[in-house]
Amino acid sequence: NNEKATKKIKKREEKDLEKEAASQVVVVFKLRMATTTDPNPSDTLLDPSASNLTNSSSATNDNTLNYTTPPPWPDLSVSVSVGCILGFIIIAAVFGNLLVIVSVMRHRKLRVMTNYFVVSLALADMLVAMFAMTFNLSVQVTGRWLFGYFMCDVWNSLDVYFSTSSILHLMCISLDRYCAIVTPLKYPVKMTKRVVAYMLLACWVSPAIISFVPIFNGWYTTSDNDNFRHLHPDVCEFKVNEGYAILSSSISFWIPCTIMTLTYFAIFKEANKQEKQMHNRRGNAMLLSHRSSRDLNNLNGELNSGGSSKTLTLNDINTDHLHTPTKDKNLMKMKREHKAARTLGIIMGTFILCWLPFFLWYVSISLCGSKCPCPEIVVSIVFWIGYTNSALNPLIYAYFNRDFREAFRNTLQCVFCSLCKREPFDLETLDLRRPSLRYDDRTKNTYTETYTKHNDRRRSSELGSSL
Repeated sequence: NNEKATKKIKKREEKDLEKEAASQVVVVFKLRMATTTDPNPSDTLLDPSASNLTNSSSATNDNTLNYTTPPPWPDLSVSVSVGCILGFIIIAAVFGNLLVIVSVMRHRKLRVMTNYFVVSLALADMLVAMFAMTFNLSVQVTGRWLFGYFMCDVWNSLDVYFSTSSILHLMCISLDRYCAIVTPLKYPVKMTKRVVAYMLLACWVSPAIISFVPIFNGWYTTSDNDNFRHLHPDVCEFKVNEGYAILSSSISFWIPCTIMTLTYFAIFKEANKQEKQMHNRRGNAMLLSHRSSRDLNNLNGELNSGGSSKTLTLNDINTDHLHTPTKDKNLMKMKREHKAARTLGIIMGTFILCWLPFFLWYVSISLCGSKCPCPEIVVSIVFWIGYTNSALNPLIYAYFNRDFREAFRNTLQCVFCSLCKREPFDLETLDLRRPSLRYDDRTKNTYTETYTKHNDRRRSSELGSSL
């Protein structure tokens, strides 16, 4: 009996242990579900014995980011309106920058050293529109990420890469203009084709240091965000750690922006100095011309009073010291450089206005974290204001640069004329009979004249041989 009683007690203990283990499994499962969906998982737990687990989970939950599930599908009218506006920006960026590339390739006048940077910048801006804006457009329209975990890394890498490349091209253009205006005599020696090639290579290679390498290795983000992305493949948020935020923003914006500001300040100062010098030279030239004409009139008066009939003109006097072809050529070149500097200033101002809000938000949200909340609509707006810079550069060229404006007009005319010339061929409006008869008559007359001449020659030769 005692043995039977002990066996029953053991069975009951085993059953109790199994129930406890099962309840703990259920609690852990519900806890995991709660931590991925609800920031306060203690409300969903049923077993009070798991209070330690809930307390520890809530403690860790406070240290992590406040994740939320993806929002529901947005309203159709909102999606259509947003898609139309953002789609127009993408189309304008693609075709505008493509027009820049084609115009420089077609017109020899635009094939100068500076425009190598412009063409490369247009290519970078076009790739921003094609591979960064398009994915962001899908997120704005659908409210979720549709392409999976791997493509999220691809999109973030391409976005950082092409945007940084575009900004570095603007910095190189400012350095090129600085050398051309501040040190014009040394510009042909400094800015050779090899130097330009190295600068362009740096613009395309260096962005990979802060895009593909850290993103695909997971160095850019926190472990919590990485785990969350594995559990939620329909969310693609670019949450970075503090070190990456400081490094990437410095390379992408703060250092190039500082260099561009300093160089353009020096360019503006030197341009004003050169304009004052040109104004003084014009005044001196006009004064010398006025004195020469006055002296010439006095000389003509003296000659007339002396009985001479010769009248001198200003062309008879050597005025090479007033205007020389070399000086005129340098003056025209200086004017072109100043126009290019003005265009550069407008491009730089547009660049700062477009990208400064984004990088201020980017650094502040990375350093403050959850202490600096920002509405989603504000995040989308600052993203797309930065993207819009890629669509504005061709418009700036077209409006402020006459050479580009004429090249754009000529290229568009060629495109539209080639399309308009391809009209359908109507056989009913074509008279095939009369032209063919005229051709036959002409051919017949020509053949008859040739045959007659040949026979006359043969008869004359036969007659001569018989004689």
